[in-house]
Amino acid sequence: MLTRKIGEQILIGDDIVVTVLDSRGEGIRIGIDAPRGVKIQREEVLRAVVEANLAAAHPDPEAEARIKALLGMSTTSAATPDPAKPGAPKPADPAKPGAPKPAESAKPGASRPVDPA
Repeated sequence: MLTRKIGEQILIGDDIVVTVLDSRGEGIRIGIDAPRGVKIQREEVLRAVVEANLAAAHPDPEAEARIKALLGMSTTSAATPDPAKPGAPKPADPAKPGAPKPAESAKPGASRPVDPA
């Protein structure tokens, strides 16, 4: 443990100075002089931010359904139909007549017909 009186300083490395500014009961006020690139954060504030971020990353599973209900939206998704289900449209067979043909890719240097018009 290190004890300091008001006005006394602690040096950390060559460029960080911690100064005791005031003492009140069980707490003290300190001043920190450090280069701009040095992050200075209170541990309890940083912990609260991390906890809030973790909570936001794992929303309530029912939240989406409640929001949709409030907006009057359907809770069923309008996803692409499953081709395995009966009544679902089937993909076109390229071998059948009338089926769309895959686009031909132009190769560099390949000759192309010239339109005389």
